[in-house]
Order: sequence, then C-alpha cells, then structure tokens
Amino acid sequence: MTKTNWAKIDEILNGKKNGKTVSLRGWIYRTRSSGNIVFAIIRDSTGILQATIKKGNLPDKEFEDAKKALIESSLEVKGLVKEDKRAPGGYELQVTSANIINFAEPFPIVKDQSPEFLLDQRHLWIRSQYISSILKIRSTIVGAIHKFFRDRGYYEFDAPVLQPNQCEGGSTLFEVKYYENKTYLSQSWQLYAEAAVFALEKIYNMGPTFRAEKSKTSRHLSEFWMAEMEAAWMDLHDVTEVAKEEVKFILQEVLKHNKNELEILGQDIKKLEKISKSKFPTITYTEAIKILKEKEKMKVEWGKDLRTIEEDKLLKHFGTPVVVTNYPSEIMAFYKPSDPKDPKTALCFDMIAPEGYGEIVGGSQRSLDVKEMTKRLKEMGEKIDNYEWYFDLRRYGSIPHSGYGLGVERVVAWICGIDNIKDSIPFPRTLLRYKP
Repeated sequence: MTKTNWAKIDEILNGKKNGKTVSLRGWIYRTRSSGNIVFAIIRDSTGILQATIKKGNLPDKEFEDAKKALIESSLEVKGLVKEDKRAPGGYELQVTSANIINFAEPFPIVKDQSPEFLLDQRHLWIRSQYISSILKIRSTIVGAIHKFFRDRGYYEFDAPVLQPNQCEGGSTLFEVKYYENKTYLSQSWQLYAEAAVFALEKIYNMGPTFRAEKSKTSRHLSEFWMAEMEAAWMDLHDVTEVAKEEVKFILQEVLKHNKNELEILGQDIKKLEKISKSKFPTITYTEAIKILKEKEKMKVEWGKDLRTIEEDKLLKHFGTPVVVTNYPSEIMAFYKPSDPKDPKTALCFDMIAPEGYGEIVGGSQRSLDVKEMTKRLKEMGEKIDNYEWYFDLRRYGSIPHSGYGLGVERVVAWICGIDNIKDSIPFPRTLLRYKP
C-alpha cells in the first residue's frame, strides 16, 4: 500500500507547492456553494486555504458530499495548487478528489456571540483562528522560558502541588482533603525552591498555580501557570536584571516565530520589536508615588499598594515594562526582608507591563531572619510548626538568595494584545467558571 504524503497548508502558502498536485487533510472552516461549484476554506493547524471543488473535476458522489458538508466537517482532498491573488493567502487548491471523513452537525458558534457563550463552548471555540493564534504564541512563550533558563545553566526543579503551607496569603488558599488530613493547592513553588537552591544553586520551574481570589476582573484567574526561578547568591538588583532579560528574550522568540499569529490578532509588531530592544527602567515605589502625584495629580497615600488604576496611570509615562522596587514592608509577604538602607521598605519588586496589562512578574530577595519571619507569621495567625522545615534552611548554611514568578497568562495577554486574560489559557478557571 502506497503511503500518502500529506501536505500542510503553510507549505502551500509559502509557495513551495505551486503548480504541484498535493494531498491535504483538515476541516472545513467556511463553505459556500453555487450550482456546480463549491468554495471551501480548509484549515489545519498551520493555516487556512481556499479549495475550489467543481462538478466534473471529481466523481459525482464526492462532489455532492462536498456540497452538503457543513463547517467543521473533516475531510481529505487532493488537487492542483494554483496561485490566485484573490484567495486568502494568495493560493487555491483546485480539487480533483474529496473524501469527507465526518459530516459535522450544524456548528453552534456563529458571528457576534457573547464572551460567556464562547466560554461555554470553549471546547469548540478553541478551533477559531483567534484562539489558536494565541495558543501558538503561548507555546512559543513556554518554550522560550525553558530555553532561557537552560541556556544559562539553571536546573528544572519540580515542587509539590499539594502543600501544607501558605506562601502568598491564607485567604486565597484552595483547601483539599488529603486522606484524613487537609492540605492546599500550591500558591507558589517558592518555599520548596528555597530548599533546592542550597543543592542546585540556580533553578526554575513551570507549573500550575492556584489562588482563590474572589475577583471577576479581566486580569485574574483562579488557576494559572507560573514560571518561577530561584538562585543562590543573588540580591535584589541581580534578580531584577534576570527578569528583564527573560521578558526581552520571550518577546524576541515570539517575534522570530509568530509574526503571522501576531498579524491575525492585530498586534503592532513594530511596537513589540522596539520594546524587545529597549532598556527596561527600574524605579522605586516611592518614585512611582511621586510620578503619580506630579504627572497625574493622583494622591496615593504612601504605604498603600498600587491598584490597577495607579499602575495604568504610571505606565502611561513609559513605553516598556517597568520594574518597581521597594514596596512598603507592611504590605509584603512574610519572607520579603526590609531594606537595610530604607527599613520601611522591602527588598522586593514587581514588573508592570504597559497598556493596562499590570503586573507580569513579582519577586524579591528572601529574608534570612527567622525571628522576624516568625513574628510576621504569628501576626497572620499561621501555625509556626508548619514552617519549621522552612526555617531549617536558615539554620544550616544560610546564604543570600532571590527569586521571582512570571505569570504566563499575563505575559501571553500582553504580547498578544488581548482584552481578557481568559483567552490566554486553553480552558480558564475563574470565580464563576470551572467547566468545560
């Protein structure tokens, strides 16, 4: 039996198959018929292509099957590739054989349907050019993160998803029954990563993260993916520079591999290219407050965290992501130490993206003071016994170390220029949505 060499649509759109007879398989993206001719737009994972199916160019049964096949019907076709400037992508397939694999039922998704309806139909909407373009860019971003750290000598380190401790605040924990006990879904790998740097020194991880935040904004998910790093011997300045390099590298990889998808999404490629080559500034929280006061006439009380509105106003004055350091100690997590040069602030940072996309990276130097961390945890009502293993890290060969987490979905949303973070992940989980 002769094996069929199946072409991919991008090979045709690149002009590599012009004038050649090819076999292609995929799905009907759009279709219309007029008498003895069917115009079908066929899609596969690489693109869309116009196919012209004329009565007389193929067996009558195959023509009639093609004529009655609805969108999302799967099929195999064979035909001659011809250049045609009027067709999407500049080429069409003149079909000589068509085999419908599955006759789809009437597709429930049509134009101008609500975001909530599309989320209900996510298992089908994921086939759209819009979502599939985002997911291709997401794949590049995830691959870039792995490449960035591996090329720089970091080891990939996996931490448990089920954890007995809170890391980012007890009010956002998802409780899980664990046999006869209870545990929690991971808020971060950080505490376990801090244990690992004493052995591996430079580590990173990509994993699911869970925050039970009762928020319905376009920036929040209850389940998301975080790319985290931790490194021995690094201070706050060192770790912020790594974060800047990583985000630039991610941008460069997307621009290298996904210009077609960025164009489909309507993103400004030249703007992204400029950002990828620019220097990302670093300012302090106090400087940020000053900018807001002087340039935006906003009175932000020192000691309050920056809200979405303040971040958006601040970033109006920068064309790139900005690193903001030294937030007030009182509003920071227990493991973020005070800055010896300015004790009312912590050795921590956020990277904020422009155009309203908010925080995309958050991190800090880590505290080495067991007494201070114990005090903070008691104030939070935490059981200190649960953290004795973590304090052991300070009792046996403690060293300066730092780390951060990059929110994959927020970076995807920013680079793709999409309005809602729900579209940056295949199947979003939020306060009100846990299916499909």
